[in-house]
Amino acid sequence: MQNTISILMYHQVGDFPPMPAHRSTYCHYRRFQAQMAYLKRLRYRVLSLDHALACLNGAQPIPPRAVVLTFDDGYENFYEFAWPVLKRYGFPCIVYLLSGLLGQASSWFATDGRQTPPLMDRERILQLRDAGVDFGSHGVSHVKLAEVDAGTVRREVTDSKQTLEALLDHQVRHFCYPYGSHDLTAVEAVEAAGYVSAVTCQRAAATPAFDPFLLPRKAISYGDNLAGYFWKLAMKDKPKGEPLRWRT
Repeated sequence: MQNTISILMYHQVGDFPPMPAHRSTYCHYRRFQAQMAYLKRLRYRVLSLDHALACLNGAQPIPPRAVVLTFDDGYENFYEFAWPVLKRYGFPCIVYLLSGLLGQASSWFATDGRQTPPLMDRERILQLRDAGVDFGSHGVSHVKLAEVDAGTVRREVTDSKQTLEALLDHQVRHFCYPYGSHDLTAVEAVEAAGYVSAVTCQRAAATPAFDPFLLPRKAISYGDNLAGYFWKLAMKDKPKGEPLRWRT
């Protein structure tokens, strides 16, 4: 049986009260701590996204129990609650940043009547870069790329890359579609801008069958105890329908 890679999707990690809705964008810090301890104890191989791509492209074998940790939006609570745990275990990760909202509030939450937690500012991002955190692009302003015109798509994809590369002083290789929203125009724009991968919100494990610009992820949310976490890691592998590919 072919090994697969579980690319896990986190958003906020922090001290949150019980919530009935929007649970997919929250992970309580105690559960996060338990989840990372679980990965360490069961000897999961936590890979950088670049390492995972090399495996998916056939340059290296896919190890058993392979996992990638991704964090969308770049919340400041990543530094307080997630980073100390990741550093303790030596786990690599990638944080996808919104180049036009660095140091600002996550304003799109307001449309749902939720609080708008702050995003990391430039100083924090550089601090984490120097500590070994990898960063990718989540666009400029957190818009659904499948619902805007082609010019806006190109600006969101290209301008964010240029801004983040100027800040980080190195190449930004990976993109994350906000809301998972994408179409052929968005995929082609990401590839043309010079990224080497992009992640979606399709729920499945990644295999070589997937287009590198349409990689699936498994969302980790507020309600995931260790039983649910195990199920997502070990059982939730097959996508609904065929693996996403635009090119043959």
